[in-house]
Amino acid sequence: MANQEDFKPDEKLLSQAHPAFRFVVKLNGIPFGAFTECTLPTLEWEVEEVKEGGLNTHVHQLPGRRKSSSRLTLKYGVCKDELWEWYKDVMSEKFEAKNITVELLDVSSNTVAGWYIQKAYPVKWSGPQLQASSTAIAIQSLEFACGEITLDPADMKAPAAKRN
Repeated sequence: MANQEDFKPDEKLLSQAHPAFRFVVKLNGIPFGAFTECTLPTLEWEVEEVKEGGLNTHVHQLPGRRKSSSRLTLKYGVCKDELWEWYKDVMSEKFEAKNITVELLDVSSNTVAGWYIQKAYPVKWSGPQLQASSTAIAIQSLEFACGEITLDPADMKAPAAKRN
């Protein structure tokens, strides 16, 4: 019969467990705000179906381009004035794309995983519904269009000069 020592959790497993998602969002390598929710872009590829004459068992499915619906969404946050200024500049056609980094942290605030988004720019700001009985924060939702997205955590260790 197995004893209870056999069922103790591994220390390494405990250190890697994430009881709650903790993350940092950086703009060109510098933290720029605190948000309670971050929805990372969905990466999806177009698939071209090719029917081959005389082949009735299946249809060939060939990879196409990445779909253009990749958006990063940050919700319920407060941020530095420079983010709002950047948003206003983009809306007034002073376009400037920047790099955004989202880092997932463990309990000790060490980076566990990261997503590096190149050439991002704000495309949508949704303010909160203001009500006297509400405690909503100033920025309800902020969306960014995304360029290339790197999911490899090793890229997060790259020097800031290389990423910017």
